[in-house]
Order: sequence, then C-alpha cells, then structure tokens
Amino acid sequence: RRGAQMGTFDVGHPDVREFIRAKREDGRLRQFNLSLLITDEFMQAVEADGEWPLIFPLHLKEKAELDLDDPEQVVWREWPTHESYIVREDGLVACKIYGRVKARHLWDMIMVSTYDYAEPGFILIDRVNQLNNNWWCEAIRATNPCGEQPLPPYGSCLLGSINLTRFVIDPFGEEARFDWDKYREVVRLFTRMLDNVVEINGLPLARQRHEIEHKRRHGMGFLGLGSALTLLKLRYGSPEACVFTEEVAREMALVGWQVALELSREKGPAPLLAETFEVTAEMLRKRPEMKKDGYQVGDQVPGRVLHAKYSRYMQKIAEYAPELIESLAEEGARSTHHSSIAPTGTISLSLANNASNGIEPSFAHHYSRNLIRTGRKAKEKIEVYSYELLAYRTLINARAKPGSDEPGEKLPDYFITADDITPTQHVDIQAAAQKWVDSSISKTANVPTDYPFEAFKDIYRYAWRQGLKGCTTFRFNPAAFQGVLVKESDLEKTLYRFTLEDGSVVELKGNQEVEYDGEVNSAANLFDALKEGYYGKY
Repeated sequence: RRGAQMGTFDVGHPDVREFIRAKREDGRLRQFNLSLLITDEFMQAVEADGEWPLIFPLHLKEKAELDLDDPEQVVWREWPTHESYIVREDGLVACKIYGRVKARHLWDMIMVSTYDYAEPGFILIDRVNQLNNNWWCEAIRATNPCGEQPLPPYGSCLLGSINLTRFVIDPFGEEARFDWDKYREVVRLFTRMLDNVVEINGLPLARQRHEIEHKRRHGMGFLGLGSALTLLKLRYGSPEACVFTEEVAREMALVGWQVALELSREKGPAPLLAETFEVTAEMLRKRPEMKKDGYQVGDQVPGRVLHAKYSRYMQKIAEYAPELIESLAEEGARSTHHSSIAPTGTISLSLANNASNGIEPSFAHHYSRNLIRTGRKAKEKIEVYSYELLAYRTLINARAKPGSDEPGEKLPDYFITADDITPTQHVDIQAAAQKWVDSSISKTANVPTDYPFEAFKDIYRYAWRQGLKGCTTFRFNPAAFQGVLVKESDLEKTLYRFTLEDGSVVELKGNQEVEYDGEVNSAANLFDALKEGYYGKY
C-alpha cells in the first residue's frame, strides 16, 4: 500500500492560519491528513468569545528579554519537551505571546476550511493526554494517519479488528441477537495474538523496536458495527444502538485487561510497568489524588501503580472490576494499552465482504469505490454492495432494492446509511465507545453537501462536550476533491467542465464515462486525476 502521513499543528502556534490553508493548492500534501491540536483552553475561549494568544516556548537564552510574571508577555503551557526551554517546577513551559486573535474568528476560519475541504481534522489533545494510560511518562503530540492511535515519538501501530457481523445469531429474525460468549472468547484469543505480534514486529529502527517492546502497546478494535446493528434490526445512532456500542466496547476492554493480567503472570508485565519512577511536582499537579494518598515529591512509585491506579481510563475500569485493577497494580499488565478503533476500509471490503468500516454505518447500500489499479492512469470506479444488503437478499428477499418504495422491493426502515444519520448521532455513537477505548477512534461524520454551515460548526463543539479525543467530518464537495466512496446520485448531480486543446469546453456529468488517452474513466475520476496532478502516475 502507499504510505500515508499525519501532520499535526498546535492551535496556539503563531503560524496556525497558514497551516489551516496548507492543502488548498491542487495536488499538494495529498498523502497527508492534517489535524489541529485543539486544547480545552482554546475551546473555552471560543465558548466565552474571548481572545486567544498565539504563542511559542521561550528559549533559555531569551529568559532575560521578558518578564515571566507578566501575563501580557508570557503564558505557561503544557509542552511535549522541556529541553532548552524555561520550565516551572510543576512542568509548565514559559511561552512568549506573539499576538492575539479573537478565538471565534480563528474558530470560524477552521470551520470554513473543514466545511469546504474536510480538513483540518480535530485532535482534542488535552483529552488525549489526560486519558493516556502512560500519563506520567509520555507527552503525545501526534497520531497515526487516521487518528485512532495517539503515539509518542517512535511509537507504532499494532492494530487488529474483530468483525462484529460474525456474532449475530438469526439476522433479521424475530430472535436476532448477539453472541456475547463467543465474542468474549474471540477477544481473549485475539489479545494473546496481538501480544505475540509484538515479538515479530519487524520495525526497522532500534528506537521503534524498543518503544513497542518496552510498552507492548496494541490496539484491538472492531469493524462492521453498522452492518451488525442492521442485522440486529437496530437503527445506527438510536439510543438502543448507543447502548449496544458501549457494551461491545466495554466487554472488549474488561476481557482484554483480564487477559493482560493472565499474560503478565505467564510472561511478565510490560517492562515500563516493572520500572520505578520518582514522584515530581508535575505528577502531583496532574494527579492531585496522589497527594491525598500520601505521595510527596521525591517518593518512588512503581510504574504498574501509576498505570493501574492513576490512569483516568483505568479508574473507569475499576468501577466495573475493582479486584482486577488491584491485581494489575500489584503485578502489572502485559501491555500499557489495549484498544483502538481503526477505519478498516480495505480489510472491510477485502476480508469482510464489504461490512461497514470500523465504527461507521455503511456509507450506502449500493455505491462506488474509487480504487487505484496498477497500470491505470486514473482511479477506477468499482460498484459495490453493503454486506447487510447482500445478507438480506440471501436470507429474506432477493428482490430488495435500496431506495425503492415498490412493494416487494422496499427495505426495512432500519436499513439506513451515513447520510441518514445526524451529526450528533455520529458523535453519540463515538462517545459511547470512547468511554472504553484507551487509545482513540477513527470516525467520520458524513454530512450532505447542502448541510447548513451554522449547524455544521456545532458538530465540533458537541464532540468536545461529549468527551471525544478527535472529530472528523466529510461533506461531499467535488469542487475541492473526489472522495474514495461516492454515490451515483451525487455524481449524477455534479457537472465537470473540461477545456480541450482548441479552447472548447466539454461538460459532463460525474457518472458519465469518457475515453481519454486510450482509457475509459468516469468523468469525475478523470477530472480529479488531471486537477490533482496524479494522472498517469499509478
């Protein structure tokens, strides 16, 4: 597969406006996802309609140039590294204020870009670090390309997904139900498998190998949630679907950490958790309950205790399994992290018969995927059908047809797709799972092209209030780019203009086929390949 990158940038950086506009040039940074690191302080400034300082850390050599106690010149912030900077006893770094902007003005600029170009995405970085199981020894500033794995320097993804459709008994029937016992058994086995993969990681750099072997971080997730809900006759985004989603994530977590304890007893804990750490003022600032428990600066505390007792996520696990957490604090876990929900676009299509991606609903029940094929000059449009539609046709009604109101063809009302779901419902599903996922979740809220901008802006504020670690939206905007997944109805409504060598203009619908340079492509894919500069490069 082609490589992909994630570029992240602090919302308080003096150059933040340039970053927001970075991908507007055709063909630029197309193998990158771009996301802003959004802080709670920025969101609070947006809520209060306040000013937002644009800052960068002061170097030690600059110490005499500013009054460190003057809030008009300097603010103290969390920063991922302390080297060569001015650091307070509690771990905050002195940052020079280079200017100020209205927080809502910057917010609107971000929202316009996201509305028109689907970027930058949001990484709620304070939430990421507050809920990081390795909170005392990591300062995370980036994620993998799709955002489901916040990682420290030299961190790497070890991901695996369970296909939820395989646990539905009597799909579409009166007794439709989920096989929880079988699911728990697969989680148990899969946790052991992912732990074994650490031993054969094949990473090229010594520091990468040390990072994964020292912490044994992995990310188990699931795919096919949307398809499984349909098989169970539940509407994605409904309160019942949110309850089911939370239960799936919670059972994965509880079983996974039980196995992490068993593996620790068999093979030893993650080396990080066997180490001892000195308590600092920064630790006590981040976890004031440690002070109440009698810890003081300079005390020694095992990593396994910092992980099991003082990780905000593990404290949530303790509400359901207090004895498990006591054992993990005493003996240590085999890994520091267990769960992460990836987008699974390729594996859902190739290995799960086009079950819905990751935590998503099905994009549509009959649509096209734009695939890169070796030897072709543009992406190839391939027709695909959702897993649940194929299952329904096989088990219930061979004549069933998406979008039809004809008797004998109409699908039940629980057959919904991405566009049928409100943005708040997308967020609610993600929030239900995030409570029990210790890394993060890759999720995209699809919104229609004509979705009102003012309503669109509220999605991100709602995501912040609901406790998400990240948020991404996609609004079909063919003027900016062509998506990987496209519906025939969208292509039918979109006109593409081609200017020929003689100056004449040809206008075609996106779904029309056109022959150019000896190859037949859809007008939409040909237009995108020429505009973005990748035509003929595959």
